Amino acid sequence: MADADGLPFHLKDKVEAAAELPGVPVGTHGVVAAVAGLAWIRYRVRFENGVELGTLDPKYLAPRKS
Repeated sequence: MADADGLPFHLKDKVEAAAELPGVPVGTHGVVAAVAGLAWIRYRVRFENGVELGTLDPKYLAPRKS
C-alpha cells in the first residue's frame, strides 16, 4: 500500500520477492537500493542471495514479513 507520497517502497525498505524473478525465488528477502522514475516508479533491490536487480516494478515486491 502506498503512503502519503504515493510510493509503496522507499530507499532502504526491507522487501521480499512477490514473484519469481531472474535468479531470485519468491519470498527472497532484499533491501531497496535505489528508487527511480517519475511516471513509472521502479526499484533496484539487493537480495540476500547475492542477486541485485534493477527496473523492478513494485508489483514484483512485497513488504518483508519477518
